[in-house]
Amino acid sequence: EIAGTDTDRRVLISALKVLELLYKENLKYGKKSMRLPYEEFYIPEIGEKIDIRTDYMNWLASKGSSFTRSNKIKISFCEFPFLFDSTAKTLLLRADATRQMQGAMQDAVLHSNPMQLFFNPTQVQFLNLNIHRNNIVQDTINQLLFHGITDFKRPLRVTFIGEEAEDAGGVRKEFFLLLIREILNPDYGMFTEFTETRAIWFREGAIETDATYALIGIVCGLAIYNFTIIHLPFPLALYKKLLGVPTSIDDLSDLDPLLAKNLYKLLEYDGEDVEDVFCLNFSVTQDFFGETKSIPLKEGGDEIPVTSANKQEYVDLLVNYKLNKSVDSQYQAFHSGFYKVCGDSVLKLFHPLELMALVVGNENYDWNELEKNTEYKGEFAADHTTIKIFWEVFHELSLEQKKEFLKFLTGTDRIPIMGMKALKMIIQSTSDTNYLPVAHTCVTQLDLPTFNTKSKLKYKLVQAIQQSEGFGLV
Repeated sequence: EIAGTDTDRRVLISALKVLELLYKENLKYGKKSMRLPYEEFYIPEIGEKIDIRTDYMNWLASKGSSFTRSNKIKISFCEFPFLFDSTAKTLLLRADATRQMQGAMQDAVLHSNPMQLFFNPTQVQFLNLNIHRNNIVQDTINQLLFHGITDFKRPLRVTFIGEEAEDAGGVRKEFFLLLIREILNPDYGMFTEFTETRAIWFREGAIETDATYALIGIVCGLAIYNFTIIHLPFPLALYKKLLGVPTSIDDLSDLDPLLAKNLYKLLEYDGEDVEDVFCLNFSVTQDFFGETKSIPLKEGGDEIPVTSANKQEYVDLLVNYKLNKSVDSQYQAFHSGFYKVCGDSVLKLFHPLELMALVVGNENYDWNELEKNTEYKGEFAADHTTIKIFWEVFHELSLEQKKEFLKFLTGTDRIPIMGMKALKMIIQSTSDTNYLPVAHTCVTQLDLPTFNTKSKLKYKLVQAIQQSEGFGLV
């Protein structure tokens, strides 16, 4: 609880509201022309001065009231989430998810069959998926879509049928990796990939059912809820839509920069001969699996030319069509699936860019920070000859090789929203130098043989990271 008189509290609330006005005004300029990066509004000291978990719970419990139980003016910093940095928000999300997981596990035990609980307690305490590698999409659909919302609140545990690896986190990571890769396969025709940006968007007129798009939403939600980074190359527009933030022409440029550039040219053109120069009308031409159709952006659009007087309306309608209207059915299914897992208020505290980083991680690599945070087991220590050789070899690798190593070690080449400092690698010694290094992704541990020559260590390490996919008897 914040100390001070009611007058002090009112002054503080007024100051926070002024900051909020500045923050919202700043957002109006869009991410490409924002006057200040949104991170400039962070006040990291808040996390040092208050217990943000308690603040969050009090905020949820007292929404709509201006006073505490003691009739003091209430201050909830969660009303001003732009003040929290991504670390504080992520810690809050993790605490909230852990609380929900524990509650869901206890509830599952209370309502389970006693015999089932006795013989296989994990079957009721976890959301268990048993997947064939060669049928990963259909197996996942068959199992996930028939679970209720409360089931998704239990921790996810994945088993690849026919493999003996126990899921302590690593199998789950590979499951997400393989599932997303398969879903994004062009053969499914669910998404359009834009060549220039490599970003994907929902495919207009796709033949896949809404249930399949709901599955993608569930998978995305489960990744957040189970603290797993996934490679899902959606643009920022998706995360804005999930958080109820309007999309704009800036978001269209993340998909199709050429189209956005031409729309900007149209808006910037100050001549009165727009109709003759651009030759546009209020319609858009779309290709539906080889069949070209003209879609009016408003009633009678085919007959309405774009002029200097209505060009802004045209751009607004076109952007809305591309990002919203044309894919509304697919997106709504995705949205429904996502919020079956992540339907809590804590997610609303995130900025769209923060939510995006939470899902897909980022590429703010700091390899020296990785070395600094590494712990050693067995006969290894920072001054051990093999460790000195290892870091010499590692820092000489190309960026792509380092990313491959990161994927080998953690299951993804992206790093958490909190940065490299959130990665703590463990290197444990093994004696037989005839074997390759082995990674345990669930605990971010590298079993490294005590190589004593740089050439052999480099050869074995590169060989290991190139053969890293799949779980067997390690």
